Amino acid sequence: MTLDPETLSLLLDATRRLVDEKLIPAEAEADANGELPSDVVRAMREMGLFGLTVPESYGGLGLNRSEEVRFLFEFCRASPSFRSLLGTTVGVGGKSILLDGTEEQKAYWLPRIARGETIVSFCLTEPDSGSDAKALKTRARRDGDEWVIDGTKRFISNAPLAGLFVVMARTGERVTAFLVPAETPGIEVAKPWRKMGQRAAHVADVAFEDCRVPADAVLGGEAGIGRGFNAAMKALDDGRLHIAAVAVGLGRRLIEEMLEYARTRRQFGEPIASFQLIQAMLADSEAELAAARALVETTAAKRDAGEPVTRDAASAKYFATEAVWRIADRAVQLHGGYGYMSDTPVERLFRDARLLRLFEGTSQIMQLVIAREMLREA
Repeated sequence: MTLDPETLSLLLDATRRLVDEKLIPAEAEADANGELPSDVVRAMREMGLFGLTVPESYGGLGLNRSEEVRFLFEFCRASPSFRSLLGTTVGVGGKSILLDGTEEQKAYWLPRIARGETIVSFCLTEPDSGSDAKALKTRARRDGDEWVIDGTKRFISNAPLAGLFVVMARTGERVTAFLVPAETPGIEVAKPWRKMGQRAAHVADVAFEDCRVPADAVLGGEAGIGRGFNAAMKALDDGRLHIAAVAVGLGRRLIEEMLEYARTRRQFGEPIASFQLIQAMLADSEAELAAARALVETTAAKRDAGEPVTRDAASAKYFATEAVWRIADRAVQLHGGYGYMSDTPVERLFRDARLLRLFEGTSQIMQLVIAREMLREA
């Protein structure tokens, strides 16, 4: 689905106003309290943002990838904590259902996701299985008309708020994805982890013990048995592109903060923006961000055209998240001592930026994916 240019422009304008008028002013409170303000979440629901990538036939906005990344460039000028609640739901969680669910699963879950009624968590990572996703130990065994899931998942985004868990579990020698409602007996969500940054985005472990789900809980139905790893990798291509777009949005915000400070902070009788070494920091940041944005936009267009993007998505995620980390470091450096103070936005955004190089695959895993795809094509 492609929005007409006028509708997309209206959405981006509304998103910009939401970010400037509600999200950015709420950042400090969200970071201090570890919670997203309820009025902000309500505003996101009222705008229909939880239906961002859900097709219109299921009650969503139906954005394609190119439109989604343009939205993220705007939305993620605010702290990534706001994105987490939305992004995992419409990202790897919701897209797993969209890409591989049966018609019945789509008809049941996607409208609930689009209305913001169901928050989705994607359960792949485990205590001993992070980058090595094929080593997961969570198992599901068939028992008549049910599947019984046992295992523990680690660092699961949105887990304390989730209404649905997309759970990867080993069925024999292969992996199968299951759609497990949060109220299912046998699920225990642990206390949220305390984190360096993105403190209002809740992450917790989830334990499944003798957790019984019906046979139709398999993502994709009977045909989906043993195909969970493939489903996860397809969703992760989109997820990595999503995180790359998040990095671009955050990078733009950091540069805005740098520019404002450089223009208003005076030393030796003049604004520090007049100093050439300060200008070099600004120029390096702008050039890197422009390159990251171009890579994200090109990859999104290829994905919309139906082309394989595993290498491109990994490249975009790797380059954009490494770039935003360098930009965040420059932003703190440019602010001098003020950049190290918690009352300064760049201190919070610096901490928030660090996670982007880790989740949806670390930078080192992205390097391996890129090289593997290069060698395969050669």
